Amino acid sequence: MYREILVQVAEEETKVAVLEEGQLVEIYVERALNQRLVGNIYKGVVHNVLPGMQATFVDIGLEKNAFLYVEDALANVLWQDEEHVPVRDGVRPNIRDIVKEGQEIVVQIAKEPVGTKGARVTTQITLPGRYLVLMPTVDYTGISRRIEEDEERERLKAIAEEIKPPNMGVIVRTVAEGSLREDLEQDIKSLLKIWQRIKNKAQTVSAPALLHKDLELVQRILRDVFTDDVQRLSVNSRPVFEKIIDFLEATETHLKGKVFLSDTNNLFEKYAIDHELAQALKRKVWLKSGGYLVIDQTEALTAIDVNTGKFVGSTDLADTVLKTNLEAALEIARQLRLRNIGGIIIIDFIDMTDPHHKERVLKVLEEELKKDKVKAHILGITPLGLVEMTRKKVRQSLSSTLEKCCPYCEGKGTVLSEETVLLSLKNELKEVAARTTSDTLLVETHPHVTALLTGAGARELRNLEQRLGKRIIVKNKEQFHLGHYEVKTQYP
Repeated sequence: MYREILVQVAEEETKVAVLEEGQLVEIYVERALNQRLVGNIYKGVVHNVLPGMQATFVDIGLEKNAFLYVEDALANVLWQDEEHVPVRDGVRPNIRDIVKEGQEIVVQIAKEPVGTKGARVTTQITLPGRYLVLMPTVDYTGISRRIEEDEERERLKAIAEEIKPPNMGVIVRTVAEGSLREDLEQDIKSLLKIWQRIKNKAQTVSAPALLHKDLELVQRILRDVFTDDVQRLSVNSRPVFEKIIDFLEATETHLKGKVFLSDTNNLFEKYAIDHELAQALKRKVWLKSGGYLVIDQTEALTAIDVNTGKFVGSTDLADTVLKTNLEAALEIARQLRLRNIGGIIIIDFIDMTDPHHKERVLKVLEEELKKDKVKAHILGITPLGLVEMTRKKVRQSLSSTLEKCCPYCEGKGTVLSEETVLLSLKNELKEVAARTTSDTLLVETHPHVTALLTGAGARELRNLEQRLGKRIIVKNKEQFHLGHYEVKTQYP
């Protein structure tokens, strides 16, 4: 598979696009005014311990206090009971036994703040390197699930066990497959130096304070995404190009030959990435066959509906449905990565009666999701024919990054109709007319509401004037929102 990375650097924004076979599959955006917080380590102060929620708020110096759950406050947690409640030494811990109000504590952001919710934090620190992830607070050795060969897994685990510091943990990353022991040793040394700096700073600063900031976007891409299976990395900025070469010189020298300085300043325009981004923000996604997806994101879950649309097939109904669902499965996997949708996901494929067809569709979905670095799990098909799955929430969705909730409809997608607004306006006119001695009322409304009030020879307006015994002057306000109007007793 041909994989390519595009790095578009502007004055206040850096965007990175990942393409597979020329098709956009992932997008990363970092802005000067909205820096990424996940991975940052803070020294915070415990506030408001909540036993009823088994959690506490932690002041880490951000606008909103962070949220620390009991399971995130424990080291060496064993999930042993049927209700997935954290158990340690056979006893369910209580948040009051772990932290106290006013206590200073070192935490790491695990989830970005979203909407009214503060960041989610954990005391289980992780420091990712090129080949390894250091976990200084737990004693554990793990191997990436994407490394499938048993012999290689055993080799890497043996090396990791030998080089990891006592009472600390490491996870061997996918990129370490085939790497030499020396590479892993160098990685662990670098991570230990970072951890030592964090501990030293934590002893000298007062909470709340930032102890460690994760790498900037381009460096994270080089560490986490730019691997041997990427054929090309293009960047539009010479200074950033030189920084990338310097970074690779110290880590992965053999990858330098895959980095190119673009001959155009706008890489995203050259590859039509901005058009793809615009499409990725839309609710409806068209398939090549003529079918389409409808993607609805809510706070609790994401629902994806599959429709045949314009596709009528060529043989029979079952074949048409199967082809549409197979194409939809491929596109759904891409959209989940592109939009960075996490949490609970419900997919309503077109009904299939043949069990073999259902298996084929699920198999395609599973295979495509294997390309995704973010962990996803398909739970199966419900009795209603819905596919249930989950995808880990790692960072904000594309919609949350580039858009904000509509201040008028508050995310509902609907506003009051002109008729409803007019009825509300009439009621207010009655109230104002009853308490004022002025013989003239001024009404300022959106043109659509004005049209209902003054249309058909202004019959509605005349009847209203007769009932209220007032003269009513109506003025259009193009800048008004549809549901907004003003009634004044003084006419300028």
